[in-house]
Amino acid sequence: MNHSKVRKLVSLAMLGSISYALMLLNFPFPGLPTFLLIDFSDIPALIAALIFGPVAGIIVEFIKNLLDWVMTGSLTGIPVGHIANLLAGVLFILPTYLVYKKLSSKRGMTFGLISGTLTMASLMSVLNYYVFLPAYTIFMGWESMSSQEARQFITTAILPFNILKGILITVVFMLLFSKLQPWLNKQTFYKNA
Repeated sequence: MNHSKVRKLVSLAMLGSISYALMLLNFPFPGLPTFLLIDFSDIPALIAALIFGPVAGIIVEFIKNLLDWVMTGSLTGIPVGHIANLLAGVLFILPTYLVYKKLSSKRGMTFGLISGTLTMASLMSVLNYYVFLPAYTIFMGWESMSSQEARQFITTAILPFNILKGILITVVFMLLFSKLQPWLNKQTFYKNA
């Protein structure tokens, strides 16, 4: 194994651990259900994607959710929430990465984060309606919702939650990005060298 592969593996493990630690620092937002918790754990995954490519970002999202699944002691059940969190993170970082790679500037990052937020919010609404809410009913014993109740829950809770989470991550990441951009460009240069 050469030096760059070891560096990449260590970096992904470190970013996955940081992402997990940030996941633990979650908080509810007033007006939304208390089980919908906002955190900033997608930021290390986004950094991994920007440095090493989109697969690295997905790996960091996976590490974070695997660590949380193991540490919460829920190994016997189907990790519906962890799968939803993984997909939400992937749906956020992939569009952000793709837009930023086309427009490698502060403006490109802003557009990327906005597109990541909109993609995550809209697709997670669809996935919650067709996949996750029924999965919670089947695997977690939640009370079944009618189609109208599910639509109302998604439009009043899931969609606003994902938009709000994306906005908060965008604000925090853009504050970091102005300081990180030269370092990120340097890391990407070394990766490609």
